[in-house]
Amino acid sequence: MMIVKQHLILSLSFLLLFFLHCSKTLAQAPAQAPAQAQAPAQAQAQAPAPAPPGPTNVTKILEKAGQFTVFIRLMKATQVANQLLGELNNSNNGLTIFAPTDNAFSSLKSGVLNSLNDEQQVELVLFHVVPTYLSSTQFQTVSNPLKTKAGDSGDGRFPLNVTASGNIVNITTGLTNTSVSGTIYTDGQLAVYKVDQVLKPLAVFDPRPPAPAPAPAKSKKKNAAAVADTPADNSKAVSLTMQNVVLFGGGAIVVALSFLP
Repeated sequence: MMIVKQHLILSLSFLLLFFLHCSKTLAQAPAQAPAQAQAPAQAQAQAPAPAPPGPTNVTKILEKAGQFTVFIRLMKATQVANQLLGELNNSNNGLTIFAPTDNAFSSLKSGVLNSLNDEQQVELVLFHVVPTYLSSTQFQTVSNPLKTKAGDSGDGRFPLNVTASGNIVNITTGLTNTSVSGTIYTDGQLAVYKVDQVLKPLAVFDPRPPAPAPAPAKSKKKNAAAVADTPADNSKAVSLTMQNVVLFGGGAIVVALSFLP
């Protein structure tokens, strides 16, 4: 009888322990489930959403590249930066920009930029902009002289010639001879190349002297009077000559008759 009681107590003890273990497991399971469910949500919240692509901005591209402070300042002061921003983001037209470094501007004569008027500063900046997209390989076959935003080079005021030999791209303006020293940015619509000298246009740094004033025209009335007087004078001279001949002839006849017997 004692043995049966012991077995019964042990059985009840095992059942009690099993019940407690199951209760604990069931109580913990719901608490862990929400934590697992929240993990993906937290991961999504921490990952930054991709920023939408912004408009193509030449000055920001140059600011990121560095060493173009003076050129950026000129672009902003002349409003060329806003002009290019509008063209790049509101049309399919391509652009090529030759960007001079700060060292390129420091090699100019002191005060030369301040000596330029507003129109000349605009022309200087636009002379560095070609209104078409040119990849590095297109320099091999480009037609010279290139047309720039400053104006047509056909009149000789803004000549820009680009020639390529292997990997060397040479640029001449009539006053500047330099080469492309690196590619800053290219996306198929905009190409920005680094140059180590300022591209000086003839129209700004070596303007042609003004054409000489035409000689004053002679008065038509005086010429007409001179032409009208000429026949009259000639006729008078001929008349006097004939009279002399007649008089001389008459005199000769009188003298001849006086000697007759």
